[in-house]
Amino acid sequence: MIDVVFVIMLFFMVMTGSVKVERELRTRLPNPGNPEQAVQFPAEEITIGIFEDGTVTMNEAAFDSPKDKRMPMLTRTLQQLADSSTRQKQKVLVTIQAEEQASYERVIDVLNSLHQAGIQNVTFTVGNDPL
Repeated sequence: MIDVVFVIMLFFMVMTGSVKVERELRTRLPNPGNPEQAVQFPAEEITIGIFEDGTVTMNEAAFDSPKDKRMPMLTRTLQQLADSSTRQKQKVLVTIQAEEQASYERVIDVLNSLHQAGIQNVTFTVGNDPL
């Protein structure tokens, strides 16, 4: 029994020499002088759907007539959204989800509205079921 105790004691004596001491890490915390820079808002995501008949929806709400190329209601809404997100220091992310048989001309009309509103973060998806 004493032999086992000596072996265990010897084990712990040897292991104490290999224990690493934790060192202090040098870290720099953000300057509390400018709290506006520290606040990051999440990006606002908008989905614009384009149907085969030319109907354009934004977050499931229809805008303008399918034959109107200028799309004033959509453009005005996008401009208001862009202005609001600029005031709140948010990004606007737009996903254009077009049906497979939607006309390219209608997609270009939507892109023109986005350009007039000053929205640049745009992605595309193509599928049978736009939102």
